[in-house]
Amino acid sequence: MSRAPLLVRSSPAQGTGSYGGLPVVSSSSSAGTTDVEDNLAITQGIAPTRRKGKSKLRHSHPSAGPSRLFLGQNKAHHVRSDASLPGSRPRRRNSKGFKAGNSTTERSTSLHGTLEGQQESGLEPRFTSGSVLPATAGMSRVFEDLHSPSGSSVVEDSTSEDDDASEDHELLYDKLPTDRPADDSPYAQVRASVSPTDDVSLSINTPRMWTLSILFAILGSSTNLFFSLRYPSVSITPVIALLLVHPLGLLWDQLLKRPYDGEEFFVNGSLLSRNDGTNLRDQTEGLNTVQMSWRRRLRLWLAQGRWNEKEHCCVYISSNVSFGFAFATDVIVEQTQFYHQKLGITYQILLTISTQILGYALAGLTRRYLVRPSGMIWPGTLISASMFSTLHKEENKPANGWRITRSKFFLSVFSGSVAFYFLPGLLMPALSYFSVITWFAPKNVVVANLFGIASGLGLFPLTFDWSQIAYIGSPLVVPFWAALNIVGGLVIVMWIMAPIMYYSNVMFSAYMPILSAAVFDNTGKPYDVSKILTPDFLFDKKAYGNYSRVFLPITYVLSYALQFAALSALISHTALWHGKDIWRQWRRSLAEIQNKNEAAYEPLPSNGHHASSYRANGNRPRSHHGQPRNSSEPGLDNLLSAEDVHNRLMRRYDDVPISWYILTGASMTAIGIFLVEYFPIHLPWYGLLLALSIGAILFIPIGIVMAITNQQSSLYLICQLICGVTFPGRPVANMVFTTYGYITSTQGLKFSSDLKLGQYMKIPPRILFTLQLSATVVSSLTQIGVLNWMLAFIPGICTPEAINGFTCPIARVHFNGSILWGVVGPRRFFGPGALYRPLVWAFLVGAVAPIGVWLLGRRNRKSVWRKVNFAVVFGSLSWIPPATGLNFSVWAVVCWIFNHEIRKRKTAWWEKYNMTLSAALDSGLAVGVVVIFFGVVYPGWMSGFSWWGTEVYKQGCDWRACSYKNVPAGQHFGPDVW
Repeated sequence: MSRAPLLVRSSPAQGTGSYGGLPVVSSSSSAGTTDVEDNLAITQGIAPTRRKGKSKLRHSHPSAGPSRLFLGQNKAHHVRSDASLPGSRPRRRNSKGFKAGNSTTERSTSLHGTLEGQQESGLEPRFTSGSVLPATAGMSRVFEDLHSPSGSSVVEDSTSEDDDASEDHELLYDKLPTDRPADDSPYAQVRASVSPTDDVSLSINTPRMWTLSILFAILGSSTNLFFSLRYPSVSITPVIALLLVHPLGLLWDQLLKRPYDGEEFFVNGSLLSRNDGTNLRDQTEGLNTVQMSWRRRLRLWLAQGRWNEKEHCCVYISSNVSFGFAFATDVIVEQTQFYHQKLGITYQILLTISTQILGYALAGLTRRYLVRPSGMIWPGTLISASMFSTLHKEENKPANGWRITRSKFFLSVFSGSVAFYFLPGLLMPALSYFSVITWFAPKNVVVANLFGIASGLGLFPLTFDWSQIAYIGSPLVVPFWAALNIVGGLVIVMWIMAPIMYYSNVMFSAYMPILSAAVFDNTGKPYDVSKILTPDFLFDKKAYGNYSRVFLPITYVLSYALQFAALSALISHTALWHGKDIWRQWRRSLAEIQNKNEAAYEPLPSNGHHASSYRANGNRPRSHHGQPRNSSEPGLDNLLSAEDVHNRLMRRYDDVPISWYILTGASMTAIGIFLVEYFPIHLPWYGLLLALSIGAILFIPIGIVMAITNQQSSLYLICQLICGVTFPGRPVANMVFTTYGYITSTQGLKFSSDLKLGQYMKIPPRILFTLQLSATVVSSLTQIGVLNWMLAFIPGICTPEAINGFTCPIARVHFNGSILWGVVGPRRFFGPGALYRPLVWAFLVGAVAPIGVWLLGRRNRKSVWRKVNFAVVFGSLSWIPPATGLNFSVWAVVCWIFNHEIRKRKTAWWEKYNMTLSAALDSGLAVGVVVIFFGVVYPGWMSGFSWWGTEVYKQGCDWRACSYKNVPAGQHFGPDVW
């Protein structure tokens, strides 16, 4: 199998304001509904969901009838649409036990009256359709077990093309297709994945959703923690949960739904009331009401609503925040197994929960900057949104001649991906490490350095393994301009500077491999940290002087320089391009805290003028200020100021108050201060506040870059260095400091991403807040329980003699890092007279570089310099090592093919299938790895399996990581005194 940690990436997340607008809700009027019930629905603003007569496992039935709508603060204007209206169709009751004579005649209003109601209420066309679903085409039987047409409104994919558009126009100024609603996202990738509508009749806050969310949070977090202490390891990603939970949700409905169940009325995703149909039940089953009341109440409580894309999204988000093993568990392993500290369960629980939850405060307090603006796309969330659309909808508009449905396309690619991964992942790993040039000269060090994959620069970009292609993230979701930034940095730094410095033996680098994740001693061997420690795990300066200083491979040196430059470039770039927006949004946030400047919902004019002129003339409707609405993607100057339809639709839901996030952050900070002061961590309380301030100050700049490019700048090294300088000689303090500084920021970005996904899927923010918090607490407690069980009952755990490979490899790497930076200290690396002192100049380079780009591009909106982002150029290359040049080069080639060539030449195909393709490939890889590991490798069925395809790439210097120069026996390189 490939050695790459395939599933560790998340990616590898919805708070929006509800300022003054009452809910816009949808309710069904049906046969058998009395006038009293209808009047009650009108008065209370309820959204009833009709029950279908037959329940199939492959279907979930949403509300699909005429609707009423309510909008306003003091007065509710309602509109009713039925079959007489365009876009509406009558709804037929097809339940067992029902007869036509039992239904009352459905009431309707005239078209003239309805139009008057629309004009009076000022509601938008997307709402006046009233959750009426278009007829869905029949699904392929092979996908019936997974597919479920749901109750969300459907918007067809655009088929508009613009082959003559210039590259700059295509990348920066994306015109809206003429067959989409005028009020839509200005970004093509968002329009291709997310519907600009909200079906308010869907259930969300149900026992089904909570049960499945907690179940997957427990299973995923415990499984991933279990395998994190093992080598080789595997990680279960949230994508797998997304796929597995769908048939379970449908099965839940199949087992608990009955044809005679009455209507349910949902408001903001929660059940408000139910027309239980008691008399019909008694007549049908002939059962006594008193004898069956408690069973029936329990069944109806469990069977609330129907499985739909909003519930599906909630389960996925709970998996996303809980599946990754908590970084704090690694700290606990290092303290208990390597530093031999005795820590109670209280310390473990408080450390884990506080580090996992602190990120909520950062994500919530920065919603105005990172979630609500339309420019904050968060490309990674679009894959999930596309999968929800694929699994719950069936729309099949031809796209450049392709008529296959998204669901069939997904299933075909997914099945092919799972089956194909058996080749590079098991039967022929040479297809993954396809360094074919080195096979012809396996002992040539220069060829291995330049064209190798395992320890080379990967100048030959070819592999047949999606895990190698998507190692730094799926190339199908990254904008092509961002890929150009990354490749530009790769060519200049890794393909030009690195070989020149390496073969010139700069910093003695020629005595080490050109690319390696290890550090070395002065004999060219991996550094043995145990030789510079006392039995009490303290730094032994005399032993350090007798052994060796620490040497870094040239790509490691450049990686550190890039991370230094990325940090200062991130601050400089954000201040130059987004400083005014951040200040403006900060003032709005203060006004929000003081309950000022409350924004009301602003619907589009409903008189049809704008829409008709848009369709007839191809011009976009103009806003009140005379600017074209969505005429182009917002530029860098106002990236944080523009909002889109998704944020406007979310205003109907009650937002999470800022005080909730402040209290969450304050309480977790208090817990952290208690931990560092009470337990033997040797980190003062102000050290903890320093760690949190690092993550808080850089959170918005890092979030902006990640929301735009899907590339995250890591604070891991920076936190280690700052703690090493501020609190030298304290390895445990270094670990805890890094955990609070780095993981708080990383978790916060994950939560922000989930908030954006919730905005795309229109999940009420308060439900989402409760769900995320609950899943995090449950997963944290689960991981602590599993960890303590493993430490107590697995013989030899975290030692080379551990059974079945439970050697704690990740914890060992972090332990070595705590020794290097917490004990040896950054001063011996970068202080005056140190070998790597010149790397400090990278901070200045990173701070100055964005200024030149800003001066060149700030006055010309179409300037190519606006596409240059040095925070991305420097920060993304920090993946090297362990990533190699191949992971970047082949990734960029795939991005160019799909996000430039296909997007430009086959626009409709790209909009319909691109995100689905990415989701299918990622899902197929995840499932393939799990099947191979648990079904073949773990039981030992492939022990001894060997042939040319499993060995050819291991024969040369690429796999053995040969150095350009060799150290003579008994000698060393570098200075004699250090």
